[in-house]
Amino acid sequence: MAKKGNVASVLAFEKKLVPSDALMFGTTWEKRNDETLSTPLKLQEKSVRGTISNRLKATIKNDPLKLNAEVEKPNLQRVDSCALGEEQDTLKLKFTLKILSGVQNPSACNNREFNITLTQAANEYITNTGFKELAKRYAINIANGRYLWRNRVGAENIEVHVNVLNEDRKKEWMFDAHDFDLLNFDYNNADIDSLSTEIAETLSGKHAFLLLEITAFSKIGKAQDVYPSEELVLDKGKSDKSKVLYQVNGIAGMHSQKIGNALRTIDTWYPGYDDLDIGPIAIEPYGAVTNLGTAFRNPKEKADFYTLFDSFACGAKLEKTQDVHYVMAVLVRGGVFGESGKE
Repeated sequence: MAKKGNVASVLAFEKKLVPSDALMFGTTWEKRNDETLSTPLKLQEKSVRGTISNRLKATIKNDPLKLNAEVEKPNLQRVDSCALGEEQDTLKLKFTLKILSGVQNPSACNNREFNITLTQAANEYITNTGFKELAKRYAINIANGRYLWRNRVGAENIEVHVNVLNEDRKKEWMFDAHDFDLLNFDYNNADIDSLSTEIAETLSGKHAFLLLEITAFSKIGKAQDVYPSEELVLDKGKSDKSKVLYQVNGIAGMHSQKIGNALRTIDTWYPGYDDLDIGPIAIEPYGAVTNLGTAFRNPKEKADFYTLFDSFACGAKLEKTQDVHYVMAVLVRGGVFGESGKE
């Protein structure tokens, strides 16, 4: 058993859920399965004159003349947008997801003793659980269309098709996304069980990999806006647009990172989950939710990944089974977790 605190200074895990970018197409709900009738969605550029709506300094907002002068200033913007065609009412989102085995084996580790105890602990988890709990949660997030993000809101119908692309494991499933609440992972469903079994067997090492093709149809209404990923413009001084959307070879798309974030939004084990009414959060070492500006797994509460992982990997038994699920889910996520000697 490795001594607690004797953590490898070089330690990395490759991610085991590997989504592609998602491409966006327009179609109609009645003929959604006809590939020839779905058309790639293109980005459109708009130039608009907005109004001043940000908070103003007290010296301006309390002076009617200064306020009027400020409001009269044009707020000129050039933005990307994307929408369905005039006769299209359904968004088609398509991507692939590769699931890999070997979660228990770090891609880099410079401490042999630590590597042995870590691998033993991870193998014990695989033997005891078969990855069934995590696999079921990933399967439900595939079925519920969480990766549609804003394109899921206000959709009349959402249908998800999942196909196994492995030549020796051909299977397919179809889900009504509205049958699965985004806040709940407690479902008894034969198709969910079948899909989660395929995922669990791969993560457990019974298969080297699983390749899924996932197609989601979201009926949002004729000519309605759709929402690709928004690009992060690092040098805004060189950009002539205030909003730049993502595209792949001219087709509107969503970042693979955004798809991955949705798939790993399975953490219902963080402190305060039952009281905060926030729902599941993405698996992250500190439970970070950037749009809320909060880290839900604070090291002071000993609920963060590093506190739990250091004990788990050195052979200690974690008190709560849910903590072990969380630690293994972070390893599935992947990352660099070595302990630096510098403070």
